Amino acid sequence: MSRTRSPLSFPVVSGSAGAALAPRHGPGHRWKVLAIGVAANASFAAAFSGIPTTAVLMRAGYRLDNAALGFCIGMMGLGIAASEVPWGLLTDRWGDRRVLLTGLLATTLWLVLMAAFIAPLPGHVPGHALLALGLLVLGLLGGSVNGSSGRAVMAWFREGERGLAMSIRQTAVPAGGGIGALALPMLAQTSGFAAVYGTLAAFCGITVIFAWRWMHEPPAAGERAALPASGKAPPRQAGPGLLRNALVWRLVSGMGLMCVPQVAVLSFATVFLHDFSQIGIAAAGLSVAAVQAGAAVMRVWSGRWTDRHGNRRAYMRACSRLTLLVFGAVGGLAWLCAATPVWHAVLTPVLVACLVLGGICTSAWHGVAYAELATIAGASRAGTALGLGNTFAFSGFFLVPLAIPAMAAGFGWPSVWLAAGVCALLARPLFPRPAGVGDA
Repeated sequence: MSRTRSPLSFPVVSGSAGAALAPRHGPGHRWKVLAIGVAANASFAAAFSGIPTTAVLMRAGYRLDNAALGFCIGMMGLGIAASEVPWGLLTDRWGDRRVLLTGLLATTLWLVLMAAFIAPLPGHVPGHALLALGLLVLGLLGGSVNGSSGRAVMAWFREGERGLAMSIRQTAVPAGGGIGALALPMLAQTSGFAAVYGTLAAFCGITVIFAWRWMHEPPAAGERAALPASGKAPPRQAGPGLLRNALVWRLVSGMGLMCVPQVAVLSFATVFLHDFSQIGIAAAGLSVAAVQAGAAVMRVWSGRWTDRHGNRRAYMRACSRLTLLVFGAVGGLAWLCAATPVWHAVLTPVLVACLVLGGICTSAWHGVAYAELATIAGASRAGTALGLGNTFAFSGFFLVPLAIPAMAAGFGWPSVWLAAGVCALLARPLFPRPAGVGDA
């Protein structure tokens, strides 16, 4: 298949041109930058993906019903979605290092405040509004890590490496989420939510130290004329150009729809497995951790594979088709379990396996999509483009937790998973076709 490339180039440090400009940070430094991107995303992912895995315990500890639980979890997604574009604009203006350090440090301090004032204690249960506000601010501050770390990775790696590099960076999301899914429910059960927020603060705080040491702009970014490998300065982009690019809007819209089934699994899979399938909290958490582990492996593989074959767009469309099929199977199995209780115990292992497979399918495309989005946008607007993509992606983290309780109560859990599959179906035509196949 044809490779999809942007006419705009990112400055890189590889090769003779980069070496001439990089007396302090040679080409090998890009792996340290990638490591910081992974650590930053994993630290925050442990929060935004890990906290929902404590949903059953949060519901009891904060005395919430399912609707209030969905609202509180959704507020974290709203904060991320609302802050992504502003953080992306600041990244393009201030640089990756300053934005990442500012956002990570602020996130660390806020988690410390949550541990002190928003954790339920014997004789004191914070109100729903306070919990929702705490998670909203957590999302607003934590949204800084996505665009800043992504822009840094895209700037330090050359074309042909970026799909793998961005996929490795995006692997941090399921990896951090998997750590959260394994650790946070046990922490919440044994030590309370103060320990949950305090542990997350420690993760972010440690990452701040390493980011301060290793996160630097590419050497070319400090020059007046940033040089790609060719030695020519990349053309400047007008601000409105990005927002007038139909491919950008199609891609971010498809990303937002593909995140719906992913968020459904991450936010309410533990509640579904506990309430519907009568699975214990530990086993439900392990199921979500299995989703995250599988997604991490698939993201690395998909980045390398699409770099070698130049087929990012075809891969994204294939993921949407497979997600539709698997979530259709999950919905059908859930309907059979509800309609024939005698088969419930027999079908439950198959249902859990399909749910894990569906979660992996709907999480495997992220690194590839973000690499394609940044490539379309070009170097000077990469932070803004990644922020826009994250705005659409994390809108699902706000809307889906609000919709699931109402849909499950009104139409049953099978409808939740079937609706998630429909969203994957709608995403497929929005993902751009491979170059030379119908449209650009």
